[in-house]
Amino acid sequence: QVQLVESGGGLVQAGGSLTLSCVASGRTFSNYAMGWFRQAPGKEREFVAAISWFRDSIYNDSVKGRFTISRDNAENTMYLQMNSLKPEDTAVYYCAVNPVISTTRSYAYWGPGTQVTVSS
Repeated sequence: QVQLVESGGGLVQAGGSLTLSCVASGRTFSNYAMGWFRQAPGKEREFVAAISWFRDSIYNDSVKGRFTISRDNAENTMYLQMNSLKPEDTAVYYCAVNPVISTTRSYAYWGPGTQVTVSS
């Protein structure tokens, strides 16, 4: 059974930093892409960043230059370093895994999410 578990969310002041982690288990994830999405209250879930098995990465324009995605293939773990956080970054952040890298919500596996709240 595939399981994704996010951690690292919390409350931070604007301008601060947080690092999210996602650990995947339950199957072999060789050549799978991993991604982060977020959903703010009353809004649709949106793409944040994604990284391929070979560590090619793509970002939503709204987080470019502030967020950095990375992964440890040996540990089936993905990270999202978030700097210069803004109140509009407040959302539940979801980890997702998929055979191919994508910016759409078509990922095969999803975690339960972790809350990130940025105060002004």
